[in-house]
Amino acid sequence: MNSSTLKKGIFIPSIIFISIISLVSVFFPSIAENVLSAVKTFIFVNLNWVYVWAVTIFVIFLIYLIFSDFGKIRLGANDSKPEYGFFSWMAMLFAAGMGIGLMYFGVAEPMQHFSSEVFASKTEINRAKNAQLYTFFHWGIHAWAIYAIVGLSLSYFAYRYKLPLSLRSCFYPLLKDRINGKWGNAIDVFALCSTFFGITTTLGFGVVQVNSGLETLGIVGGTGFVYQVFIVLVLVSLSILSAVTGVDKGIKILSNINIIAVVCLLLFVLVLGPTVYLIGSFTEGLGNYVNNFFALTFDTHVYEEETLPWFYDWTILYWAWWISWSPYVGLFIAKISRGRTIREFVAAVLILPTLFNFIWMTVFGNSAIWLDVNVADGVLSGLATNPDALMFRFLDYLPLSQISSFVTILIIIIFFVTSADSGIFVMNNIATQSATKSPKWQIILWGALLAILSLLLLNAGGLDALQSMTLITALPFSIIMLLFIVSLIKGLRIDRSYYRREFSASAIPWSGEIWKQRLKQIVTFRDKATVDRFIATNVKAAFVELQAEFASNGITAKINTYQQPERLEIEVEHDVVNNFLYGVKTYSKVLSEYILMDENLPDIENERTYFPRAYFGDSREGYDIQYFTKNELISDVLKHYERFLEVVSEDRNSMFISRDANLQDGE
Repeated sequence: MNSSTLKKGIFIPSIIFISIISLVSVFFPSIAENVLSAVKTFIFVNLNWVYVWAVTIFVIFLIYLIFSDFGKIRLGANDSKPEYGFFSWMAMLFAAGMGIGLMYFGVAEPMQHFSSEVFASKTEINRAKNAQLYTFFHWGIHAWAIYAIVGLSLSYFAYRYKLPLSLRSCFYPLLKDRINGKWGNAIDVFALCSTFFGITTTLGFGVVQVNSGLETLGIVGGTGFVYQVFIVLVLVSLSILSAVTGVDKGIKILSNINIIAVVCLLLFVLVLGPTVYLIGSFTEGLGNYVNNFFALTFDTHVYEEETLPWFYDWTILYWAWWISWSPYVGLFIAKISRGRTIREFVAAVLILPTLFNFIWMTVFGNSAIWLDVNVADGVLSGLATNPDALMFRFLDYLPLSQISSFVTILIIIIFFVTSADSGIFVMNNIATQSATKSPKWQIILWGALLAILSLLLLNAGGLDALQSMTLITALPFSIIMLLFIVSLIKGLRIDRSYYRREFSASAIPWSGEIWKQRLKQIVTFRDKATVDRFIATNVKAAFVELQAEFASNGITAKINTYQQPERLEIEVEHDVVNNFLYGVKTYSKVLSEYILMDENLPDIENERTYFPRAYFGDSREGYDIQYFTKNELISDVLKHYERFLEVVSEDRNSMFISRDANLQDGE
């Protein structure tokens, strides 16, 4: 497949905007940084409340979903199953979501809070507690709530109702078919540019840390641009190779390897560091976080003017950074989360990565603070503003520092590759509107663009300007995310009403006319051939008679026949709304040992029994129809058709019954 799958309405405006901002940052880095930094500062100082309220609403809404009835809704058809095992799922979302950041800030952030002049008036113990509390706050539930909102919105509208896996789909309840026009393109262009800038700046800083680590180990002779070129070329090449192999292979395998390596490094520091102190401080720190959760959430530091600059440079910057990254991380999380329930998705995404982040930040950050006070005599505090080298200097105070530094570099490299390859995948996904297959040259194109821009910015010193641009984009996107919540609420309410709609009163109950036959059917366990024959005769006879009656009323119905397994459908086609479909399929189930051994039942020859089960065109859960007579089966089809006509007649259900689903099914 050599032809491009790129959508011109998304790709061309994105490339033009990316090129303009990048060229300005490369050729006029100082001017660009001054202008963009001034805009960023204005937003952080005057509009910081937007970030505070937005993130607060994200957290409250997600917690509500966990405990609400909506939590039972599955991200996909009602009978869908997760595509990835739990460990692989967590490893991939963790690698994409935090990755390099944990390695970069694991020691640096707690140490910077601990040594900050803003908290200099506090005692040493209180400064240590403070450092842990704010680190937990910045890397905890609030950060993952931002990612979860985007990931959940994308998963819900893409998998539940077959819309493209694209940010524009999250606006369907609000914009309806207009998402396929200029509004939809504008949303995707914004997401693509934000993703590109965020990945570029993060990878640029990651290259600097890898270079610093290699210099520490004596593998390279310095931290000059020549070494950075070599590092970028090697790592981006690996990222492209991984992206080409796909999520199921490259990204999944690397993520699994890296999470194991990360746990090994974590245990190494925990065992050889101040173990008892770390376990105690984690326990107390977790309690401190829980006790201060809501105070931290709503705190704007308006009554403490001396801490406002710190608040802007840390909390608000973090909220803006996570929001700017959320299109990329959210889309990737959505890609790997098909088949999970909303409750499972939200609880896992909020709690498990947060808990791991807390353990990581405690083990590395509190170890560094303890060593700085008791062993290093302030040396690590002095390096707090140099995070590139701080992690490796910290490891020097532990045994086997050469080995642990090498493992750290290896982890950073794999995080680099998993972030880049998942980023390449996401950008291509946005630019192609979730095309099933894209030519390999497109994957290489995105990787090459990342490599070239990262190197140009590293050489010109323009990374800070691009980072400021990324943070500025977070303000409008925070508003977009709030609209995602409005769309989700609207969609979920209709979803619940749609799937809970009762059958009409025309449903015919069993009568007592053939009770002897019914009793015999109830205690008889059928083989596959018997059920297949039931479908081929009884069900077909009912469908043929019904088809003729539909025709006499001016309605064209067709009968679809399939085999292996035996399946029969009656379908009424529509031009505007979804087709009406009622099908019967052979299903099987394994009988329990209690039934097999029960002497009060007829002899059962096989542990597996078969039965005919109805299914419908809108993924509602079907049921066993083996006891239905021909007339009862006809009646059952009619009651579903009556329900279908009632549903499609209501305007509010239009998002579930548009003809787009027919077109997708027929492709």
